[in-house]
Amino acid sequence: MKIPILIADDDPHLRELLRYYLTREGYEVRDAPDGQIASDILEQEQIYLAVVDVMMPGKNGWELCREIRENFDIPVILLTAKGEVKDKEKGFLAGTDDYLTKPFEPQELLYRIKALLRRYQMVNKKVIVFNRTVIDRISHVVKVGEESVHLPLKEFELLVQLASFPDRTFTRTQLLELIWGIDYEGDSRTIDVHIRRLREKFADKTDDFVISTIRGLGYKLEVRKV
Repeated sequence: MKIPILIADDDPHLRELLRYYLTREGYEVRDAPDGQIASDILEQEQIYLAVVDVMMPGKNGWELCREIRENFDIPVILLTAKGEVKDKEKGFLAGTDDYLTKPFEPQELLYRIKALLRRYQMVNKKVIVFNRTVIDRISHVVKVGEESVHLPLKEFELLVQLASFPDRTFTRTQLLELIWGIDYEGDSRTIDVHIRRLREKFADKTDDFVISTIRGLGYKLEVRKV
């Protein structure tokens, strides 16, 4: 089965270019010149991943990204000419999984699409495996080789959230809402403290993964390549 991908961008030349590369890779492409048409396509068809331009008429990319995050469980890549940290933060707060600044090489977009599709397959897994590290979401057990690593509930949930989406950057605000809930009255230092504890617990046990700080944004989990 061909995987359907949505391209939402008001530049017809870019849409045609991406259609060429994605079709050549075996994907099925749906394209939209603005955010509203993209919304209609999402309502009518099964889409597995969306590539969304930020600056579009009618409904911009940030609005479309928030809509996708609220109503569909698919990965999103934002395309934009804006590469400043504040613009990236706005994109990640809207719920994007990845962020690509124009101009870009189509081959790089292909790499990111393939990585995101693999990553989203992991979300539904009961057990997450990184080399010798095994995270069992049902039993709440983490093992490195034969050694069990005890984690309090919030640390475990934070690790699972990051591990379910390797290389995806989460802002501190997103992590607070996902793990502690939108009514939590604490601040972002709660995330910093729990991240530090996770790092300390795995520092001398494994290099299968690392939790990286993304300056000015938040955190992401990176898996060591074997």
